[in-house]
Amino acid sequence: MKIGCLGWGSLIWDPQNLPVQKHWFCDGPLLPIEFTRHSSKDRITLVLTPGAAIVRSLWTLMLVNDLDTAKVSLAKREGIPAKNIQKDVGYCFGATKSDGESSDVIAKWASYIGLDAVVWTALPPKFDGQDGKIPAVEGVISFLRHPSQEFPGKAEEYIRMTPRQIDTEYRRLIEAELGWTSIGEI
Repeated sequence: MKIGCLGWGSLIWDPQNLPVQKHWFCDGPLLPIEFTRHSSKDRITLVLTPGAAIVRSLWTLMLVNDLDTAKVSLAKREGIPAKNIQKDVGYCFGATKSDGESSDVIAKWASYIGLDAVVWTALPPKFDGQDGKIPAVEGVISFLRHPSQEFPGKAEEYIRMTPRQIDTEYRRLIEAELGWTSIGEI
């Protein structure tokens, strides 16, 4: 079974123990991705964001043989508890797919390139401690101007290591305001 894993953020440069090929392909589906999640280590991370402009995602092949193992492996890498896999790990397998506005696009893309299944991180935007809250870019920049004392440099590292092709509106404004330009290899 050929199972793909989509990526747009730290999965690409820091897969940890995620069982994936080391090469990421730059021709993933076009998805609404933006820096709208306040995540661990006081980073603002990329997530699927309703209403965001679409950008070309990346993908790689997983080194597992079944969809359940792929979902559990991705959840473990992302720190998603087992009880939340159903809602926070997106997937498609033939006509079966998770909920979410991007599932149809991803399923069509997967079929077109010949993948049997695909998994992706489906965590929602989050800001001010509220799941689902999409912050304005001004709020994100204000947050990033005051680096964490507990995790110095982690927020900047995430922004700068994000692959160049993930060219979002927020990223362009963060680069203009803070000078955090891309140093990612892809």
